[in-house]
Amino acid sequence: QVQLVESGGGLVQAGGSLRLSCTVSEGINTFVSMGWYRRVIGSQRELVASITRRGMTNYADSVKGRFTISRDNAKNTVTLQMNGLKPEDTAVYYCNADPISLNPTWGQGTQVTVSS
Repeated sequence: QVQLVESGGGLVQAGGSLRLSCTVSEGINTFVSMGWYRRVIGSQRELVASITRRGMTNYADSVKGRFTISRDNAKNTVTLQMNGLKPEDTAVYYCNADPISLNPTWGQGTQVTVSS
Protein backbone atom coordinates (compact mmCIF):
# COMPACT_ATOMS: atom_id res chain seq x y z
CA GLN A 1 0.00 0.00 0.00
CA VAL A 2 1.39 3.38 -1.03
CA GLN A 3 1.93 5.79 1.86
CA LEU A 4 1.58 9.51 1.30
CA VAL A 5 2.93 12.13 3.71
CA GLU A 6 2.11 15.80 3.32
CA SER A 7 3.76 18.66 5.21
CA GLY A 8 4.26 22.41 5.14
CA GLY A 9 0.83 23.74 5.99
CA GLY A 10 0.17 26.48 8.50
CA LEU A 11 -1.47 29.80 9.23
CA VAL A 12 -0.67 32.72 6.97
CA GLN A 13 -2.15 36.12 6.24
CA ALA A 14 -3.81 36.87 2.94
CA GLY A 15 -1.20 37.58 0.30
CA GLY A 16 1.34 35.34 1.98
CA SER A 17 3.03 32.17 0.79
CA LEU A 18 3.40 28.57 1.83
CA ARG A 19 5.29 25.64 0.38
CA LEU A 20 3.80 22.17 0.70
CA SER A 21 5.75 18.96 0.26
CA CYS A 22 4.67 15.39 -0.35
CA THR A 23 6.62 12.17 -0.19
CA VAL A 24 5.45 8.86 -1.63
CA SER A 25 6.62 5.64 0.00
CA GLU A 26 7.03 3.77 -3.28
CA GLY A 27 8.50 6.76 -5.10
CA ILE A 28 6.83 9.62 -6.93
CA ASN A 29 7.23 7.82 -10.25
CA THR A 30 4.85 5.15 -9.03
CA PHE A 31 2.10 7.03 -10.84
CA VAL A 32 2.15 8.68 -14.25
CA SER A 33 0.81 11.87 -12.72
CA MET A 34 0.76 13.26 -9.18
CA GLY A 35 -1.66 15.86 -7.94
CA TRP A 36 -2.36 18.20 -5.07
CA TYR A 37 -5.94 18.21 -3.89
CA ARG A 38 -7.74 20.24 -1.26
CA ARG A 39 -10.90 19.81 0.73
CA VAL A 40 -12.95 22.46 2.45
CA ILE A 41 -15.14 21.19 5.28
CA GLY A 42 -18.48 20.19 3.85
CA SER A 43 -17.20 19.93 0.31
CA GLN A 44 -15.58 17.28 -1.83
CA ARG A 45 -11.90 17.23 -2.56
CA GLU A 46 -10.89 19.15 -5.64
CA LEU A 47 -7.77 18.77 -7.74
CA VAL A 48 -5.85 22.04 -7.73
CA ALA A 49 -2.66 21.07 -9.56
CA SER A 50 -1.06 18.06 -11.20
CA ILE A 51 2.26 17.16 -12.75
CA THR A 52 3.19 14.23 -14.96
CA ARG A 53 6.42 12.25 -14.91
CA ARG A 54 7.57 14.36 -17.84
CA GLY A 55 6.85 17.56 -15.95
CA MET A 56 3.68 18.66 -17.72
CA THR A 57 1.52 20.65 -15.34
CA ASN A 58 -2.14 21.52 -15.06
CA TYR A 59 -3.92 23.88 -12.68
CA ALA A 60 -7.42 24.65 -11.55
CA ASP A 61 -8.56 28.06 -12.74
CA SER A 62 -8.83 29.25 -9.15
CA VAL A 63 -5.08 28.87 -8.54
CA LYS A 64 -3.56 29.60 -11.94
CA GLY A 65 -0.80 32.17 -11.71
CA ARG A 66 -0.52 31.77 -7.93
CA PHE A 67 0.36 28.12 -7.33
CA THR A 68 3.24 26.17 -8.84
CA ILE A 69 3.60 22.39 -8.68
CA SER A 70 6.97 20.74 -9.13
CA ARG A 71 8.64 17.40 -8.58
CA ASP A 72 12.09 16.30 -7.52
CA ASN A 73 12.70 12.69 -8.41
CA ALA A 74 16.01 12.58 -6.55
CA LYS A 75 14.34 13.73 -3.33
CA ASN A 76 11.17 11.77 -4.02
CA THR A 77 9.00 14.81 -3.38
CA VAL A 78 6.19 16.70 -5.05
CA THR A 79 5.98 20.34 -4.00
CA LEU A 80 3.24 22.94 -4.20
CA GLN A 81 4.43 26.54 -3.94
CA MET A 82 1.49 28.73 -3.05
CA ASN A 83 1.80 32.49 -3.44
CA GLY A 84 -0.78 35.21 -3.16
CA LEU A 85 -2.86 33.13 -0.80
CA LYS A 86 -6.50 34.06 -0.30
CA PRO A 87 -8.91 33.18 2.52
CA GLU A 88 -10.77 30.93 0.09
CA ASP A 89 -7.61 28.80 -0.22
CA THR A 90 -8.17 27.67 3.37
CA ALA A 91 -8.50 23.88 3.27
CA VAL A 92 -6.78 20.62 4.06
CA TYR A 93 -4.34 19.85 1.26
CA TYR A 94 -3.49 16.34 0.11
CA CYS A 95 -1.27 14.82 -2.51
CA ASN A 96 -2.17 11.70 -4.40
CA ALA A 97 -2.18 10.09 -7.80
CA ASP A 98 -4.03 11.74 -10.66
CA PRO A 99 -6.53 10.35 -11.39
CA ILE A 100 -7.37 9.41 -7.84
CA SER A 101 -8.85 6.11 -8.97
CA LEU A 102 -5.26 4.82 -9.22
CA ASN A 103 -4.80 5.14 -5.45
CA PRO A 104 -7.94 5.60 -3.36
CA THR A 105 -6.01 5.71 -0.06
CA TRP A 106 -5.35 9.20 1.31
CA GLY A 107 -2.71 10.54 3.65
CA GLN A 108 -3.49 12.78 6.61
CA GLY A 109 -3.13 15.96 4.64
CA THR A 110 -1.83 19.30 5.84
CA GLN A 111 -3.99 22.20 7.01
CA VAL A 112 -3.65 25.56 5.29
CA THR A 113 -5.40 28.50 6.92
CA VAL A 114 -5.38 31.94 5.34
CA SER A 115 -6.56 34.84 7.47
CA SER A 116 -8.03 37.98 5.99
